Amino acid sequence: MLQKLRGIFIAGPAIVLSTIFFGSISLIVSFFDDTGAVQIRVARAWARTLLAAGGVRVRIEGLEQIDPGGSYVFIANHASYYDTPVALAHIPVQFRFLAKRGLFQIPFLGTHLSRAGHIPVPREDPRASVKTMQQAAEAIQQKKISLLIFPEGGRTHDGVLQPFKEGGAYIAIRAGVPVVPLVLLGTRNVLPYGSGVIRPGNVTLRILQPIETKQLTLRDRGRLTEQVRSLISSNLSSPSQAPRSE
Repeated sequence: MLQKLRGIFIAGPAIVLSTIFFGSISLIVSFFDDTGAVQIRVARAWARTLLAAGGVRVRIEGLEQIDPGGSYVFIANHASYYDTPVALAHIPVQFRFLAKRGLFQIPFLGTHLSRAGHIPVPREDPRASVKTMQQAAEAIQQKKISLLIFPEGGRTHDGVLQPFKEGGAYIAIRAGVPVVPLVLLGTRNVLPYGSGVIRPGNVTLRILQPIETKQLTLRDRGRLTEQVRSLISSNLSSPSQAPRSE
């Protein structure tokens, strides 16, 4: 009961206020920084505030697997709205998100996402989706950024890992950058699907070994997608063991 009251009267209002505050700063900054780099730093501060407000403690494993100056396509399981701030606060690279186009149509939020360089995905239009993936690959190459993708297409309702869409593998192969599987453990307990109450708790962000794509072709995207899903699934089923990357 105390946790529920804390979530309602402390964490909830703090998250709303911090989102308005940092969102306003990010929007203002966007008029002076067309790279999006400063906006990402603002977003990291917002993410850390959300974690602190919710009483969420994060353990990160495998950070040595990535180069802060490198470009990657991060592919993660998606169990909670808290997945995004956990990743944003703890992965030290310049990355952007692939997000459903509907989010870009929300006033204020959509403007922020667009000006920060995040990429809308028109899921209802396959041709437009392919074009978007091509543009995302070009952005990685030209801007030297990374992408974070949740390939299940949405949060899992029951904690079971859903089939992965192939977009992340397509983008990584086309851009010639490594795929990095991410395993998020505990976020569903912090903020379950359909719940508006944040519960303090412990979360683990596990970074698995990058998978090189330079020798792959687009015909390999299905196999690569299944490889990444298998790695994430094995780590989800054995959360107390050491990271599995092979």
